[in-house]
Amino acid sequence: MSATKKYLSLIKFSHTIFAMPFAMIGFFLGVSQHSALSIRRYAILFILVILCMIFARSAAMAFNRYLDRAFDAKNPRTAIREIPAGLLKANSVLLFTILNSLLFIACTFFINRICFYLSPVALAVILGYSFTKRFTPLCHLVLGLGLSLAPIGAYLAVTGRFDILPVLFSFAVIFWVSGFDIIYSLQDEEFDKGEGLYSMPSWLGKAKALRVSELMHFLSAACVIIAGFLGGFGWLYWVGVVVFCGMLIYQHSIVKPNDLRRVNLAFMTANGIASVVFAVFVIADLFVN
Repeated sequence: MSATKKYLSLIKFSHTIFAMPFAMIGFFLGVSQHSALSIRRYAILFILVILCMIFARSAAMAFNRYLDRAFDAKNPRTAIREIPAGLLKANSVLLFTILNSLLFIACTFFINRICFYLSPVALAVILGYSFTKRFTPLCHLVLGLGLSLAPIGAYLAVTGRFDILPVLFSFAVIFWVSGFDIIYSLQDEEFDKGEGLYSMPSWLGKAKALRVSELMHFLSAACVIIAGFLGGFGWLYWVGVVVFCGMLIYQHSIVKPNDLRRVNLAFMTANGIASVVFAVFVIADLFVN
């Protein structure tokens, strides 16, 4: 396996599908409301936003793998990851984290002042998440908070200001990600208990954790519905909402406390469809209506 493939596997590059579509929503929402820039500048900002997403997420995932390497080595499910499997050295992964963090900050410098000034705060959130499982079952919400920076950050890149709609989309991401991360963590309930790690399943048990996940996804759906009314969106947006909410319901229909066989289907497939389809319909609605 080449070094590139090892690092792409380390950071689970395919999981970019979760936050990137919401970053695109924030970006094009900003474009639709802010027509003061040239097409060339919008194109540059688009590229910079994508690079920021890639560098920030790569830093966060690499740091998580670096920090959790001892736990990953003990857990049969994660022992095949790059560091415990000996495919990558821990110090190399830490260097990779630092490099991506610096590249992220550099990209924000070329966007605007507010993004540059807030870039250390964003890094503190997305890197700090990796520590939270050691002391709080609310770690899922911190992960959600990290990914929720995508829509508001992309909107800030274009407009340089905060607004209610991108904030609502950010809250939708917080609750959506928290909910599906709880589902994913069901697989490690016993391991987390044994190692003194915190998660909703290790704290409440599988059944109650799933109820919390359902609540998170209800709140996420409420956020996109409220955003739809406040933003005066058209029918395309509401088609996206139906698909998004449908995927939330679907994943809860296939994962049960005593049956975790389809956790990965719920985690990757259902949520990937939810984010991509929702983003396509939201962006289409912005420019059709």
